[in-house]
Amino acid sequence: MTEYFYEIKIPKERIAVLIGKDGEIKKRIEEQTKTKINVDSQEGDVSVKGKDAISLYNTRELIKAIGRGFNPDIAQLLLKADYVFDIIHLNDVAKTKNDLLRLKGRVIGKEGKCRRIIEELTETYISVYGKTICIIGEAQNVAICRRSIESLLKGSPHGNVYKWLEKQRREIKKRKFLGREAK
Repeated sequence: MTEYFYEIKIPKERIAVLIGKDGEIKKRIEEQTKTKINVDSQEGDVSVKGKDAISLYNTRELIKAIGRGFNPDIAQLLLKADYVFDIIHLNDVAKTKNDLLRLKGRVIGKEGKCRRIIEELTETYISVYGKTICIIGEAQNVAICRRSIESLLKGSPHGNVYKWLEKQRREIKKRKFLGREAK
């Protein structure tokens, strides 16, 4: 049987989160995904081996999510079939360090309010870490969340983005309801 292999680089300060107290997080991920994870704590290199390509891909995404600031429990949602991980690179929009800080601030909001509202309205999880903004959630919700964040990054007023998100949420609920009615 073929064995598959991935190399992932994560920030050194996130290695401890991936490993967990007494290695418990790493062990739990290995057991759930039937993979073998090796961590080089000096370099921040993580290698993953496994026999199932899909499980290995999901493990890679989970490790990348932890590396981008997510709590391991939230990152483990990626092991569910309908959950996805998306990364928005701020290098594409921020020209200077001040731009980067301002844009991150727009997405986070005062005391995390903006991020919290977007997470609630889209039923996703958002991590603003380094030069990235990452999202975990069901595919349809992640697409809506990404679009709202991109609108904020382009300068749309927060109120307009919230109104648009509320409209999207109503549409999704209506579709879900109508879908159940048809059955």
